[in-house]
Amino acid sequence: MSNIQEHVNTLVTRFVPGYRFLRLQELTIDKNNSLQTEIDSKSIKVLSWNIAKQNYNKTWLKDFLKIIDTYHPNLIFLQEFSLKLEADEWGKWLKMNWSFAPNFVDIHHQTYSGIFTAATISPITKQVITTQHHEPIVKTPKISLITEYQLSEQSTTLLTINSHLINFVDLNKFKIQLQELELALSIHRGPLIFSGDFNTWSRKRAVILNQVTTKLGLTPVVFAPHHQDKIKRFLLSPPLDHIFYRDISVKKGTAEVLDEICSSDHKPLLAEFTYTNTQKN
Repeated sequence: MSNIQEHVNTLVTRFVPGYRFLRLQELTIDKNNSLQTEIDSKSIKVLSWNIAKQNYNKTWLKDFLKIIDTYHPNLIFLQEFSLKLEADEWGKWLKMNWSFAPNFVDIHHQTYSGIFTAATISPITKQVITTQHHEPIVKTPKISLITEYQLSEQSTTLLTINSHLINFVDLNKFKIQLQELELALSIHRGPLIFSGDFNTWSRKRAVILNQVTTKLGLTPVVFAPHHQDKIKRFLLSPPLDHIFYRDISVKKGTAEVLDEICSSDHKPLLAEFTYTNTQKN
């Protein structure tokens, strides 16, 4: 990925040296490793996890590989993923196709930060949605990555969206981001997975999220109480991390929160779905 470094060097020359965070336009970094052409409609395994930029931490890597070996997810949605500019061999051990959508470059640490989506097949379509508003202090936007995949049930495709919702802004800006995502998702007819860190740390934010997902016909993955209590929160707030779905079913007993994983301050969320023709309508 030497072209990545060249791209960043070009950006750096266009900004004053004291400016640490450079915002990016719609850009993805992609890697194709798998030759599979479809996801088994009867077993759609999902991992969603805010990893708090820990993916170069050896403890995190050990945890991640253990999850992969144990649960064999078809789809992986990571938020707060970091990519070092000089580390063009990152992810060589992950035998999946992946797309990384950065929302900014940290010039001081020479890293990208953003959303990472991996799958056992290549996406049919891909779209990056960047918020029109920025979070304060670092003045960077939040980002979402929409990917579409072919299912073994050939009559339809699965649309997924990996999102990190905007924080430290007024409620209206949070609502605007969700409305933008709603517009993008409303075009798709068929199975859909909407996953990520939604920063729903207040009841008002949770209500707005519920309104949007309800309009889209989405259902939240329901975790057992002893799992639900382990999802990242702030004091007594609603959970921050969610997985929503439509036109697919959650396999009984597959919704888990991996409380034993401590390499991020968020816990990994897991669920397995199945799709059949009868669920189209």
